[in-house]
Amino acid sequence: MERKEFYQKLFARAQEAGFSACEAYYVSGSNFSVSVFGGEITDYSAADERGLGFRGLVDGKMGYASSQALDEDAVELLVEGARENAKLIESTDEQFLFAGAKRYATVDNFNPEVDEVSVADKIALCKSLETLAAQADARIRPEAEATVFSESGNVEIVNTLGLHVQRRWNLIGGGVQPVASEDGRTSSGFALFYENDPRKIDAEKTAREAAKEAVDGLSAESVPSGAYRVLLRNDVAAQMLGTFSGVFSADLAQKGLSLLKGREGERIAAECVTIVDDPHMPGQPSSTPFDGEGVPTFRKEIVSGGVLSTLLHNLKTAKKQGVSTTANAVRPGYSSPVGVAPSNLFIQPSNLRLEDMLDVLGDGLLITDLQGWHAGADAVSGDFSLPARGYRVEGGRIAGSVHQITLAGNFFSLLKDVEAVGGDLKFPSPSNVAFGSPSLLLPALSVAGK
Repeated sequence: MERKEFYQKLFARAQEAGFSACEAYYVSGSNFSVSVFGGEITDYSAADERGLGFRGLVDGKMGYASSQALDEDAVELLVEGARENAKLIESTDEQFLFAGAKRYATVDNFNPEVDEVSVADKIALCKSLETLAAQADARIRPEAEATVFSESGNVEIVNTLGLHVQRRWNLIGGGVQPVASEDGRTSSGFALFYENDPRKIDAEKTAREAAKEAVDGLSAESVPSGAYRVLLRNDVAAQMLGTFSGVFSADLAQKGLSLLKGREGERIAAECVTIVDDPHMPGQPSSTPFDGEGVPTFRKEIVSGGVLSTLLHNLKTAKKQGVSTTANAVRPGYSSPVGVAPSNLFIQPSNLRLEDMLDVLGDGLLITDLQGWHAGADAVSGDFSLPARGYRVEGGRIAGSVHQITLAGNFFSLLKDVEAVGGDLKFPSPSNVAFGSPSLLLPALSVAGK
């Protein structure tokens, strides 16, 4: 059945069943990945997927149901499923559907050239990542884990109030994890890329970065425990921001799960820290002209010069707080309920190069990897204690590799203590919600070492 016809039948049946308003959230897409080791394919997958989430207001409650099929049977299953789901809801929060807007931004994150890259070319690219990594240094083993992936997606929201919006996105990416060995010691490295334009792919750069990380690790040593000046590299700082991003959610704040509840207008970070959510960034799969409720999105400063300007809202949380939505409703999948999340959340960069940041650091540590986020970070309190590795810095210059240390601190304290923000903004990995940051200089963090 064609989608338009399916929507018409679904909405008509829902209205017969007593729904005052209802909505269809349709998602389709394709995913491809291939992995190689030693020149041989070790994993291969290609899949197309689609599904429809239905939600509607019945007796003041919002019921949800979902289906992968778009046929006559699915119509009845969706309507009955949503009605039964609504009966189970105990919350008295007012629920909303959005009627649509006259104007939406143009977002450029779909490139037909991505979908035109052949499977053979993706496999060849994957093999080249392994080969290039091995060629980067004689200490790199010839076999390395390498992966290339591509994704494309389509989202369409239609409801009985007049909303009808649609967006498309795609990307291609890859990564390689080489292993270096020398004098009985081994060390691994990793680097990842993703692009919205196949012509921008630089496999040699990615392989070289991964190989350097692996080779540098061969001479890594621990450092004495103590408080150190620390420079968090951009990708590590982005991970930090992503791990604790829930503190900016009005939904979590209203549930008592964010320490930023009711603190709008307060200084929560250093003056050099501005945190932005920009849903219109070109080339990012998470960029979108509308949020999960169909509301037009816009760029916003969540933290402006260290001051908390706003939490992130959808229609429901905004109504509860008596403010306007920030257009941050999100549905991670077609079967998911509406939540709250950013699109492209990042710390606004300065014009300082990494070399400049190292000069300002002087003596301290450059942290290039933090692990164990799920076990070692408390997303509510902000506390973290994480295994780390990186480089020892003396006089603003790299003096040696560091491993077997643990970095500990608190995210809220970290925001207030930021001494300088770099200009090397990076979004390290693609996602439905993207997190980016430049390098961040901190005057003191606790390090447990030898």
